[in-house]
Amino acid sequence: MTSSDEAADTGAKTMFTWRSVDGGRFEQVRLNTAGGRLRAYGRIISAETAEVQAYSSSYELVANDIGITRRLSFRLLKTGGEAPLDLSRDMDGRWMVQTPYSTIQSDFDGAEGVDVAMSPFLSALPIFRHTFFGKGALTDVPLVSLRLPTYEIEPDVASYTIGDGTATITTAGGTVDLSIDEHGLVLDYPGVATRI
Repeated sequence: MTSSDEAADTGAKTMFTWRSVDGGRFEQVRLNTAGGRLRAYGRIISAETAEVQAYSSSYELVANDIGITRRLSFRLLKTGGEAPLDLSRDMDGRWMVQTPYSTIQSDFDGAEGVDVAMSPFLSALPIFRHTFFGKGALTDVPLVSLRLPTYEIEPDVASYTIGDGTATITTAGGTVDLSIDEHGLVLDYPGVATRI
């Protein structure tokens, strides 16, 4: 039995690591599904590129018993210093987003999760949620879209088609086909990252 088998079957804690296609970015997450709830502690490290400066970001995700995000907190470290970001969703579906620069309150068109661009774990979280919890519609799923390291936030919509070892994500920006394991966690996200 693999570590991901144990995580899904017994609520164990396990870790996963992804490396970007160019080798300049890594994401590692410690996933805890104890008690049928989802909690994840992760880190994203990116080298400097032509588009972004180097950064290191740690995050904590807490979801309820059907996989809906309750809180996602980031601590981002760049050359210029540290920048926190906290997103929380109340029982009525209202989000509060606190950045170093502003506080935003919105329902983000009914979003129940956060899509973090270029994150193989957080971008595909609706797939894991559907596979693990057996909950949630996968057509026109409203999301809070977040970009690192700029903390750009906006509402977005995505649709997901899950097959045997594959999943397709469709957004306004296009369609991507992923390879996934039996629990809905990304093995290969073309152009983004591969699990190692």
